[in-house]
Amino acid sequence: MRNTKFKFMTAAALAVGLTAGAVEAQTKLRVQSHQSPDTTQGRLLQTFVDDVSVMSGGEIELEFFFSSAVVKSAETFDAAATGILDCDMTNGSYQTGKNPAFQFVADTMGGYDTPIQYLAWVNFGGGREAINELYAAHGMTFIGAHVGGQESLNSTRPLRSTEDLKEFKFRSPPGMESEIFAALGAKPIVMDFTEIFTALETGIIDGADASTLAVNTSIGIYDIAKHTTFPGFHSMSSDQLACRTDIWNTVPDSHKRIIEVAHKKLMADYVMVTMIENGEALAKMPEMGVSVYNWSPEERAKFRAAAKAAWDDWGTRTPEAKAMVASHKEFLARIGLSSE
Repeated sequence: MRNTKFKFMTAAALAVGLTAGAVEAQTKLRVQSHQSPDTTQGRLLQTFVDDVSVMSGGEIELEFFFSSAVVKSAETFDAAATGILDCDMTNGSYQTGKNPAFQFVADTMGGYDTPIQYLAWVNFGGGREAINELYAAHGMTFIGAHVGGQESLNSTRPLRSTEDLKEFKFRSPPGMESEIFAALGAKPIVMDFTEIFTALETGIIDGADASTLAVNTSIGIYDIAKHTTFPGFHSMSSDQLACRTDIWNTVPDSHKRIIEVAHKKLMADYVMVTMIENGEALAKMPEMGVSVYNWSPEERAKFRAAAKAAWDDWGTRTPEAKAMVASHKEFLARIGLSSE
């Protein structure tokens, strides 16, 4: 994928610049995403940047980097914390080496059925507060989460059931997912999102946990991998907006509110657009020669059993992980679901 640096100027700001000098941005933040600009999220991120500029009248400038253009995806959080960047728009699972609790910021793996349930935990169920207790130790502030929906595994061989996971070499993000799939007989290989295509083309991997059906389609994965799962069941990975605390604390309250509101719009749009685009992508699968597998309740139950065992194990590893698991379990019970 092409690494591209994006800056946005609104038509209104340009018009002012031509007549009376452009508005001088009072808040400037350098932000990196691991998404490419042509993915579902990538397009919505461009709108997010534009929304912030328009709502602030040009007083906020987000210098945005796609496709991990500045540092590798897994290094984005640290790059923001140390001043190379200001904000991280990647995924908390990259930081599980720091503390297992980061896993439960990014992907609960078998916990929630829909993105709205997870986002409700973040926004109204104590999630934001729990996350910021974790992030404070790393000099970062969590602003919000955005997740489109359940992801679809893709493969160069059939994925009809857990039996087909045996010896299945696939790209996995770091963290709990690798352990769950390994327990089911798969051979997960942790690699950066940007390395998936080369690994598929060269046969290093049989498939990948990349993204939703729509995103997998838009970036061309099904040109190579002709088997996929849908509806998704294994992962609903949430990306984030998190900024270095000392920088965020210097942002005026009015600018913070603009960024937060624009991010809430991104959050809602991402859920709705993903639902629509997944349906449109599903309709294209036959003409693309892709076999789609909807796992039975029995097979899904086998995955959830492996996920539950991983939850319980990871919850014993650090006090922060224990607290995060407890927060999720309490909220799942609150909304009528069960983690047991």
